[in-house]
This record gives sequence, structure tokens and C-alpha cells, in this order.
Amino acid sequence: MSKDILVMVVTSEKAYLLAEKYNYLTVKTYRNANKKDIKEFIEKTFNVKVVKVNTLIDRDGYKKAYVRLAPEYRALDIMERLSR
Repeated sequence: MSKDILVMVVTSEKAYLLAEKYNYLTVKTYRNANKKDIKEFIEKTFNVKVVKVNTLIDRDGYKKAYVRLAPEYRALDIMERLSR
């Protein structure tokens, strides 16, 4: 697993809505990162439990990952902590 997986945490209106309503953290990663790598990286970096990872390739050429966190963790808290 490479160290350079995460490019940025997406802070759009849709990302906040997904975080608030469904507990999803939206991140952009490099295209060579797979779901397992993304899951391990998010769990280690933010000290949370990941339930599910969905990915797609966005029009910028990066891979966008929707990472669902376990109910005891809040994606909104992570986004607010990173936006400061």
C-alpha cells in the first residue's frame, strides 16, 4: 500500500449532505488506489471504522470514494475538523 492515497476530502454541498444524512465521507484519491487501500488508509488516518467504500472516476481523472463510516463515528465531525 502506498502512502500517497488521499488527495483531498471533498467539501461540497453534496458531500456535506451525504455526511449529515448517511454518514458518508467523500474523498478524492489517486486512480491506482483500490477499495481495500482506501478503507485501510481512512481507518488508520482518522481512527474510525469503515463499513463500505464505493468508488467512481470523476471528470478530473481522480477516483472519488464515498466511504461509509460505522454508526458510532460521525463523518460530519471529520469534515468539520479538516475544514478548520
